[in-house]
Amino acid sequence: MISTLQENAAIILPENGLEQKLRQAEAENRKLIIKLGFDPTAPDLHLGHAVVLKKLKQFQELGHQIIIVVGSFTARIGDPTGKNKARKPLTAEEVNHNAQTYISQLSKILDPDKTRVVFNSDWLDALSFSEVIQLMSKVTIAQLMHRNDFNKRFTENTPIAMHELVYPILQGFDSVKIECDIEMGGTDQLFNCTMGRQLQEVHDLPAQIVMCMPLLKGLDGKEKMSKSLNNIIGLTDEPNEMFGKTMSIPDSLIDEFIDLTTDFSLEEKNHLKQKIENGENPMKIKKLIAKNIITQYHDEASADYAEQFFKSQFQNKNFEEKVYEKVLIESLEHQHTVSLVELCHHLKNDLSKSAVRRLILNGGVQINDIKITDPEQQIELKKEMKMKIGRRSFFELA
Repeated sequence: MISTLQENAAIILPENGLEQKLRQAEAENRKLIIKLGFDPTAPDLHLGHAVVLKKLKQFQELGHQIIIVVGSFTARIGDPTGKNKARKPLTAEEVNHNAQTYISQLSKILDPDKTRVVFNSDWLDALSFSEVIQLMSKVTIAQLMHRNDFNKRFTENTPIAMHELVYPILQGFDSVKIECDIEMGGTDQLFNCTMGRQLQEVHDLPAQIVMCMPLLKGLDGKEKMSKSLNNIIGLTDEPNEMFGKTMSIPDSLIDEFIDLTTDFSLEEKNHLKQKIENGENPMKIKKLIAKNIITQYHDEASADYAEQFFKSQFQNKNFEEKVYEKVLIESLEHQHTVSLVELCHHLKNDLSKSAVRRLILNGGVQINDIKITDPEQQIELKKEMKMKIGRRSFFELA
């Protein structure tokens, strides 16, 4: 059991803390309280989020209590998120909308009937100003400067607003309020999670342990998976989209995807890695990964269909033989001509305009089998005009 819970964990703090907590819970005949906090900054979950959620599921299947702390208060402040600038705070309406979307998507991995969801505005909004000052008095500036991005910005004379320094303290206070035993997160949350340990101790509570999971790299193979970088596989993506995106990952990510995105057994994972080392065609392994991912979030039949669709759409046909999604010209508000960037953004509204512009500049857009690299080129809208946007999207005007 311990080895299964520890599998793939990047950091467990303290090192023997998990075993101690499990023994303590057994001795006290109680279940552990496992916390995952998130600020609902964007309404879509992806495979990067799933790395932590699947670890929570393992605890849940052992009967432990999973508590999802929605940062309904802290999202209105804005965590720096490890970058060298403050994140834009959200409105209460944005927080509520995104939170409800998150919660509905959690059921793709966690059992919603056995998952407790709480909102930290319930207790943080209730704090008086004197109570906030008392809370802040438990932490020193020197301790806060151990957070890497704070230290870097301070060294580079980049402004750090006071509310940013308060954020980790508030996240730590969440652990106090729910009397958390284990806090989960990505490795980028290590500092904030350890703040929970410190605040629990000063409130005479047993210190939680911290389990940080690796940050899954996105489709570019460089940056962590993030919607803002347009390098994600979303948990709600359609099966064909999931398959195509998985097939597009660089070969260097295969081992990482085997470990962090599939639910193969440990023996099966090691077998696939060995096949790669022995010179197996990476495309064959990617297909197995893609089908496994789709089976997890859809079903086996959808995985089989997506594989066949990929073969027919991308491996066996030229441009003219592709299957195109029909789009009515009338949907373009009766325009006769439109810039290429506007047209592509209309057809692929899941991409930002800046992402579309980069795609065009990098040669990722074709009209009637002709590559166009000028985002501002005016396109005359004609019926039966065929477009390819990126690797997997095909449209025909009708």
